[in-house]
Amino acid sequence: MLHLTKRSLPLLAAALLAVPGAGCSAPEERDADVPRSALPLRSREAVAPAGLPGMPPLLDPKDVYAADRPGRLSPVVRDFPSRVYVPNTNSNTVSVIDPATYKVVETIPVGVQPQHVVPSWDLKTLWVNNNRGHSLTPIDPATGIAGEPVEVHDPYNLYFTPNGRHAVVMASLDRELVFRDPHTMRTVKTTPVSCYGVNHADFSADGRYFIVSCEFSGELLKVDTETMEVIGQQKLPYGGAMPQDVKISPDGRTFYIADMVAHGVWVLDGEKFTTPNLLLTGKGCHGLYVSRDSREMYITNRGEGSISVFDFARDRLTKKWQLPGGGSPDMGGVSADGRVLWLSGRYHSEVYAVDTTTGEQLARIPVGSGPHGLAVYPQPGRYSLGHTGVFR
Repeated sequence: MLHLTKRSLPLLAAALLAVPGAGCSAPEERDADVPRSALPLRSREAVAPAGLPGMPPLLDPKDVYAADRPGRLSPVVRDFPSRVYVPNTNSNTVSVIDPATYKVVETIPVGVQPQHVVPSWDLKTLWVNNNRGHSLTPIDPATGIAGEPVEVHDPYNLYFTPNGRHAVVMASLDRELVFRDPHTMRTVKTTPVSCYGVNHADFSADGRYFIVSCEFSGELLKVDTETMEVIGQQKLPYGGAMPQDVKISPDGRTFYIADMVAHGVWVLDGEKFTTPNLLLTGKGCHGLYVSRDSREMYITNRGEGSISVFDFARDRLTKKWQLPGGGSPDMGGVSADGRVLWLSGRYHSEVYAVDTTTGEQLARIPVGSGPHGLAVYPQPGRYSLGHTGVFR
């Protein structure tokens, strides 16, 4: 969830007034295989061009995550020390955890309200998104040393186009998608949006478009990657919806969007961009992470301290893991070998390490206040699409 400022409080208040029980009815829960609705979009929709020029081809056209198998580390990152980088939003620091010992080995001062730690497209840099500090702090993952901050306004989240040509800053309160040079962060194009709270995204299998969640207004955007223009927009069919993390299915046919207020995952046909269906998971559904074998997706339910497990082939939820003593599992990532799911405990100043086979909690590690978008690094993959580590 976003930080509170004078600009965001009215938006957040409007969203909270519309939660269930305040006069809004919930949609009927539907299985993911129910046919999508054919309702028209609220606004414009055009056809994006086929294929994104310059994008490296997928290793397997049937699996966008084929490059993310255990141990398949790029030569660029092979010698980097294995670490978990945790941005502490309220402490203005990054806690660095050694996953072998489950201990914090360093605390790095950064800018004001760091939200996410984001691997660069070329895998060489970790960018700390200092949202209210209006800057990005680069960290060298080879040494763990932070460099001089780069001035970037309102960087709530950060992504990279699949061809590596642009960084995409999710300027949440500015209500903009800002396309920048991925190295210097110089502005290339600013795309205003009419929704509130742009925060998370993921790209289509061919890279030609991406889906963006708008937290405060409960909307989704479809954006043409090459033209950098919004080509589709829709309001989610749930009063007070708060869409969060976005993730594409391994076969590239479906987008999943976590929703904290609807308490589940929206299942969207990205090509048609018709009204999505809701799959209930748990209270405060927030983060989405695909297993190293592309068979499952781990879904964090921040409001109830649990993790739901979705089976792609069976198209249904198969397990739910409860954190002992509760907690607030938020953002994170999967270890390079696929055995451990690392998650920040947003409201408990801690980080959780969870066994991906059994769901057992392996460790509960104290960190700073307000831990948010932690990055497990290095991870397998040829290049990064951003966020806390989306690799292809």
